[in-house]
Formats: sequence, C-alpha cells, structure tokens
Amino acid sequence: MKIIHKRIYITLIFILLLISGLGARLVQLQLVSTESFTDKKINLIEGSVKQRTQEMVVDDGRGKFEDKNGQSLTSITHNRLVLFPFLEKMKWPVQQVSEIVGMQPKELTNRLANAKTPVVITKELSHAQVEKINALKVPGVFGIPLKDERPVPLAEHLIGLEAQSKQIIEEKYSDKLKNGAIKSTTPVGISGMQRAFDEFLLPEQESKLLYHVDRLGGPMFGIDVKYTGTANPYYPVSVRTTLDLSAQELVENTLNHYKLKDGGAVLIDIKSNKVIAMASRPSINKKDPFKKQNGSDSVENRLLTPQTPGSIFKTVTAAAALEQNKIQPSLTYNCDKSIYGNNVEEDHQKGQLTFEESFAQSCNATFAQLAKEMIISNPNILEQYADKLGLIQPVGWTGDVFHFEHFKQFLGEKSGRVWTNAREKKVPNAVGQTAIGQLDVKVTPLAVVNMMASIARGGEKKQVKAVDALEYKNNTSLYTFKEHELKGDTINKATAASMQQLLKGVVQSEKGTGRRFQTLPYEVAGKSGTAEINVKDDIVNKWFAGYFPADNPKYAMVVVDLNTKSAISPTNSVFYDIVKGMYDLNTR
Repeated sequence: MKIIHKRIYITLIFILLLISGLGARLVQLQLVSTESFTDKKINLIEGSVKQRTQEMVVDDGRGKFEDKNGQSLTSITHNRLVLFPFLEKMKWPVQQVSEIVGMQPKELTNRLANAKTPVVITKELSHAQVEKINALKVPGVFGIPLKDERPVPLAEHLIGLEAQSKQIIEEKYSDKLKNGAIKSTTPVGISGMQRAFDEFLLPEQESKLLYHVDRLGGPMFGIDVKYTGTANPYYPVSVRTTLDLSAQELVENTLNHYKLKDGGAVLIDIKSNKVIAMASRPSINKKDPFKKQNGSDSVENRLLTPQTPGSIFKTVTAAAALEQNKIQPSLTYNCDKSIYGNNVEEDHQKGQLTFEESFAQSCNATFAQLAKEMIISNPNILEQYADKLGLIQPVGWTGDVFHFEHFKQFLGEKSGRVWTNAREKKVPNAVGQTAIGQLDVKVTPLAVVNMMASIARGGEKKQVKAVDALEYKNNTSLYTFKEHELKGDTINKATAASMQQLLKGVVQSEKGTGRRFQTLPYEVAGKSGTAEINVKDDIVNKWFAGYFPADNPKYAMVVVDLNTKSAISPTNSVFYDIVKGMYDLNTR
C-alpha cells in the first residue's frame, strides 16, 4: 500500500510540475515575451492579430513623385469595387450592388467563389457609383480609389526603382530598424531619384482595409471592416518634380514609335533650366535591373552618362574661335579635305566654305584647322571652352539640404572629358579629331542640352533642376530647391549672340544639316552630330541638339541614338515630332 501511495505522490508531483511549467510558459507567452519571443524576437501579439486579421493594402505609405501640376508620375488612380471573401457565406444585397456597377449578379458571386483575399473588380467606377455603393453600408463591400502602376512607365530611369533590400536597410537605417519605424522588408530606393530622395520617402504607415475573422474565416460578430491609415497630416511626403506629364508622355511615345533602342531625349525649360521631360532607353529590366545591356546596367540613365558627341563638339571649337578672334568672314576653308589633309570621298566633298557655311554643313576640316591654330598658343583652349559651356562638369542640381551636404538630384550623373592624355595636344591629328568631338571626347546629353540653353540665354550658366520642392501631405512645403548658378567662367554675350546665329544657320541654310526642321511650326536652332564608334561596322552615335523657338527661345532639347547605324537612325524624326508635339500642346 505504501508503495502505491508513493507512486501516486510522485505522479501528482510530476503533474504539478508539468502544470507549473505550462503555466510559466503561458505567462511568458502572454505577459513577459509578448513582443520578443525567442532569439528571433518574434512579436507574438502582432502574430496573433495577423492570424485573426485579413487585410488589403490600399497605399504602402511611401512618398510619391508628382509632375509640376501635382499629377502622379508613377501611378493612375481608379475607383474600384472591393469585395471581401466572407461575403460568400453571407446574405448581402448583391442585386443592388450589381445594378449600381452595371454587372450581372452572377459575375460578382463567381468572383467571390473560393476567394481567400479581398477581390478587386477591375471595372472602373464613377465618383457617383462609389458614393452609392458606400451608402449601402454593407460590411465587406467598398467603393474605393486604388492606385495602379502606369501601363507605360514614365521617366523610369530618372525616377528610379524601389525594392526590398535588407542590406540597404541595415546599412542606412539601422536605428529605424531597431526602433520598429521600418522593417527589413520595407521597400527602399535602389536607383534614380527613388534612391536620392529615399530618406524623405520612407513610409510612416500603410493604409489598409482590415477585418477580423473567426477560425472559419467569417467576420467576427460585431466587428466591421475598418480603414486604417496614418492620421499624420505631414506624411507621406511628395516629391514635386519639374516634369510636365503631357510633355513626358509625348517624349516617351515618340521614342517608342520610332523604336529608339539605346539613347534617349531630354527637354528643358530655358528660362528656369528645369527638366520638362526625360526618357532614357533601353527600358529598365524590372526582373533584373542591374543586368548589362549594351555594356551598361539597364537602370543606367544614358542621358547622365558621357557619350562620344561627334560634331556636337564643334559648338565648343566655334565658340573658342569666335571669342579668340580667329574668324575672318571672307576666309574660306577647303572642305574637300579630311582633318588629315587627304581628299574625302566625292559624295562628301563640300568645296570651299566660309566659317558660317562650315558650321551649317558640319565641315570637319574647318574646325580641325581652327583647333590646330589655337592650341599652339593655348594648349588648354578646348577644355577651357568646354568648361565655359558646362560640358565637362556635372550640371545637375547640387546643394546642401538639411543635414545632407552636396545633395544631388541626379544621382549617378558623371563628368565629361576632352582629353585623357595631355601629350595628345601636341599631336596635330589628335587635335583635329578632338576638335570635331572624336578621340577621347565624351559628354553627357544632359550637359549638351544645358549648353544649348546657356547659349540661348546669352551665355548664362545654371544647374539643371528636376525637382522643385518636397511637400508634406497637407500641401505645405518641406523644402524648396532654389535656382543655382553653374560655377565657372562663361562665354561672353557677343560670343553667345554669334553662336545663336550659327545654330540658326544649321536649320535655315539650304545645305544645313538641320534643314529638315525648316517646316516645323517652331523655328529651330541647333547642331547635328555623328560620332564614329566602330568604323568597321559603321556604328555611330547620332545626335541633334538645339532650342526653339529660335528667336524667342523657350525650350532646349537633345535627342541621341547610341550605337546605331547612321542611315537608319531616327534621331531627326524624333526631334521633329517632339517639337511639333510641343507646339500642339501649347496651342490646343
């Protein structure tokens, strides 16, 4: 009997210890480690709520990019009907809802069949339809505005991409991660302005539709679907860009129409030096954005990357010759010769041309000869004037913004160059090649369009802006980006006036390389360029850069087609159609 009692006591003690252990574990789960369970720091409260909560994210809370008029550049808002899954097990006024939205009741019930997450009916609704749906006050039936990504991305290289990056979160935002302000899965900017402005764009809180469910997935008694969103009147922040949505769509559509594969176009307002439209090609490979295409990442903005300019650079040589008084109006140059003094092919011979005619018809020999003469007395003449015209330094907006020193709007913009080896300045053939934008000369298309704007303004240099302001949610200003001058010497007003006449001549001259643009409603001034990249395979960079209207300059633009064949390049067609399109936008 004593043995039996002893066994009972041992069993009771074991049961008591087990119950105590389970109780202690329960205390740990419900009272002690509720927000930091195990070494993985699991938030049990959050997990239990998630287990009984279904949600639909309406807005991720990240800051937005808008055009100058406040229109979204990355998304389009549509009014949609949203139905929650538990409706399938409830009696709800499907007939009334179907009549409001103009669909058959069976269409709606079929969409709900076996649904596990909220169902979005893609048919777009009017504001009146949304009001009627919400007036029914049916749990789980909502008419709400939802944002869809634009079917054709706008300014995708300039705006950039956002993505999940645990590495960036841990490197840049470790404090925010520790205090729970963001998660390791929070999307961050990985390129373009998404990356440059990332700290201003980080989300404060998502906006969601939430409902609590029982173990069978039905709505818990007395608990309705709720909207949760930030009540903060300041966030999320909007980046008010300088882009014009209509102009941006015009540029994108034109590039797509002519199937320009590598290069792009940038259009700026001359007075303010703000980017109105910018589109780079090839398009970003969303699945693998850093995959190489034509030797560069697909996220790389070709308009911020130095390219061989060809005859575009004759603008620099011409400005130097004018300002150094090297031009004699009556003097002619033998344009049957190459820059090396050899006879050019018969179909490329132009005869004896004056300086103005040489610029209009893009005679290589004239500018090679001028550069050879000037470099004798000043070996640095070409880079000095390239700098005066803003071609060899970054031209995008840079300045101190709050605690960010040297903040750059154009992240990834690179500097141009004229020479890579100073010894080449003593080699006549190298000087001749450099004078016409070959050999080692490389400049960014953004710098080229800025040069055209500077000439149109009479020589005044400015930094190029792509963002005007950062704005709080309540439309008050967080920060305004003021105009900045571009540092360094400039060409004088007389030189700028002479350059304006030369650029007009390219289009107005009977044999000018830009004579095609004579039929446009806006008079154009500009310069063409064909840079040899691979002579053997006839691969070139094809450019046209200029401004319009020529006598009352408003816009400057550059179009460049990279690594193409000259005979098939759509550069001039793209430039032509964009100018005409801008005229139509301004006169409609």
